[in-house]
Amino acid sequence: MKNRELTIKKRLHPGGCSYSTQEVIRKEYEIVLDLSGEYNIKSLCKIINVSRSGYYKWINRKGKLNNKQKNRLELAEQIKNIHKHHSTYGYRAIAANIRKLTGWYLSDNLCHKVCKSLNIRSKARKTYIPRGKECITYPNIINGNFNPTRPFEVVVSDTTIIHCKGKTYDWNFYVDTYNNEIISSDVSPSKHGAGITNHFEAYKSFLKEKIKRGYKDHDTIFHTDQGAIYSSRAFNKLHENYTIKRSMSRAGTPTDNPVIESLNGWIKNELYKDFKIYLTEDINIAIDTYIKYFNTQRLAYSLKYKTPIQYRTEQGFT
Repeated sequence: MKNRELTIKKRLHPGGCSYSTQEVIRKEYEIVLDLSGEYNIKSLCKIINVSRSGYYKWINRKGKLNNKQKNRLELAEQIKNIHKHHSTYGYRAIAANIRKLTGWYLSDNLCHKVCKSLNIRSKARKTYIPRGKECITYPNIINGNFNPTRPFEVVVSDTTIIHCKGKTYDWNFYVDTYNNEIISSDVSPSKHGAGITNHFEAYKSFLKEKIKRGYKDHDTIFHTDQGAIYSSRAFNKLHENYTIKRSMSRAGTPTDNPVIESLNGWIKNELYKDFKIYLTEDINIAIDTYIKYFNTQRLAYSLKYKTPIQYRTEQGFT
């Protein structure tokens, strides 16, 4: 009996170790389990001064996950699933989408910790920002003040190149900076940014949308770069009878139009990485599908994790 007690005490009090209360209890149960093949469990529990019923409950729980562990695993699966389909999302966007899909209370900080443990990072784009001289075609009346108070107050546009199935396309699109909504666009075979047809079609669609939504008599500042199309006489004739004020960035200075430059980068990143647009059979359908997703499903950090259309309608605008 004395030898048995001595063995147990050595196991209970190893030199130089300190444990929390939970760790001590777990260690005591582990000692009972280890010695149960040699000694009677009832006697072991009595010597160690632990509850025999508590020991048996611990045995039943052993190998099972508690609620916190289960929730963390479920959260990890949600994060991995969203990252699989939207690899460009950062942890804030992932957290926002999980809150929307599940209704869970999830902090950005916890999402960041789990993403870090899973080694999940957004596939961020690389940027290049050159500088240039002042444009003289149209003055830069925006001058960095992109703080509209209503839709169609400030609209920006750009053209980007899309590669698909060995072909190259020019995608011209227009964005309302009030809620970053894509309000019109057009795709055509690439002419290195000089495709007049698709620029004109997208611009006409923008003007029609302005009237359709009830902003015909409201002034709109239309800000672009100094591209040949945007500064051409033919292009400018399209808005002669509309309340449009033109504004242009300085030559070679995309930072004068940060809204479109930022969106352009993220949009192309998502088109290639998340939507695999380079594999699509119909570029027009693919772009239309993405625009619908962008306007009605994609949660935007700048809009307090709302979609562009959701944000606009909640503010009471058409």
